[in-house]
Amino acid sequence: MRKFLAILICKLGYAIGRRIGKGSSLPGKVALKICPDILSRVQLPRHIIAVTGSNGKTSTVEMIAAILRADGKTVVYNKEGSNQTEGVATMVLTHATFGGRVKADVLLIESDERYAARSFRFFHPTLFVITNLYRDQMTRNGHPEFVYDAILPALHPDTALLLNADDPLSSCFARGRDNVKWFGLDRCSVSADAPTGAYHDGAYCPVCRAPMEYDYVHYNHIGAYRCTACGHRKPTTDYTATALDLDAGRLTIDNAVTVELSFRSIYNVYNILAAYAACRECGVSPDTAAGVISRYILKNGRMQKFTLGSHHGTLLTSKHENSIAYDTNLRYIRGAGEAPCTVLVIVDAVSRKYYTSETSWLWDIDFDLLNCQHVERVMLCGRYASDLAVRFRFTAIPPEKIHVGEDIPEAAALLQEQGDEDLYVVTCFSDRDKLLDLPAVKKEAL
Repeated sequence: MRKFLAILICKLGYAIGRRIGKGSSLPGKVALKICPDILSRVQLPRHIIAVTGSNGKTSTVEMIAAILRADGKTVVYNKEGSNQTEGVATMVLTHATFGGRVKADVLLIESDERYAARSFRFFHPTLFVITNLYRDQMTRNGHPEFVYDAILPALHPDTALLLNADDPLSSCFARGRDNVKWFGLDRCSVSADAPTGAYHDGAYCPVCRAPMEYDYVHYNHIGAYRCTACGHRKPTTDYTATALDLDAGRLTIDNAVTVELSFRSIYNVYNILAAYAACRECGVSPDTAAGVISRYILKNGRMQKFTLGSHHGTLLTSKHENSIAYDTNLRYIRGAGEAPCTVLVIVDAVSRKYYTSETSWLWDIDFDLLNCQHVERVMLCGRYASDLAVRFRFTAIPPEKIHVGEDIPEAAALLQEQGDEDLYVVTCFSDRDKLLDLPAVKKEAL
């Protein structure tokens, strides 16, 4: 009776929530109150894929779902992005019959890295994809190794792992396990000889703390690493980006299939690799997977084209308090071409959940990436514009290029009246619509 009631209440709550624009986690929370072990009482599909990590979860899950559906599979996944325990419960129960059977070929779960152990307390994935572990939301997550320890209990012995071979910390999840597959990127045109960025979290081995050496890196400390003492090193990859030309927007996987990139970012390459590998592990053919991914436009709103006055704009959304997410978007701007541009950086909210004014993470972002000839002006605005201005004083960007103003509508009005150069906006999820919803901004279809 409790199982039936929990499923009923969850379905009703979700239906009501959709009408008012809410309801992705609360129905599951109520269902778990009614029947705390409800997730152990439902009949799940044979294939259960979980995706977690600091960055790239939503994008990777979205691509996996598209590929699997193109292969004829019925997929249930948390497309709203609610990825904590209650959100997972909502997704599972709203797609279950009143008898408790989830009607799908594949259950695909984006899982919050901190809550993975709770989400998979009553069932375990058949395949667990871990994208990466980076500095992320310090107020909540502290340090990447703290997040590593939070994920570890969620990894059931029978669960197959799909890991990023180029991430020194994520690769440690393979220790003591045989059921592991790897994805990674060979040296390519964007690779550097040494770690880049404002800090170096990969300086020491996560296993034995000895100094780490690198043959090459693709960004920050992600690349071909090796410990000078214990032998921890990048493993041989099962799914490999063997060639990459970001200028041409072309990626080659396993020397066999070519993917045309709609978003020319090294970060997107890793999301594509993870999605491709996960689907191949589910039996999807290389051509089917590559065909779906080619020119695939993500639906999660992380990139938005718009016009403002005579400016053609691109809004790049970064994850809250996550320096590598910001670095990735800044690197995209730096490599976008030689056309003159203005960059608008907005920090008006710090966190969607933890209401602090903690801005030390701004010092982890490599804003010097904007110190290039085609970036003619950098505008800083939002409630934390002054914090940004202090941070920018410690970059090599000429002070005359930097303009500070707290008010977002005023910055938009100024841009509307002046110039016609390209415009890039770098901000977070909570702040993106504070610009896009202004009357002067006209959103375009990607």
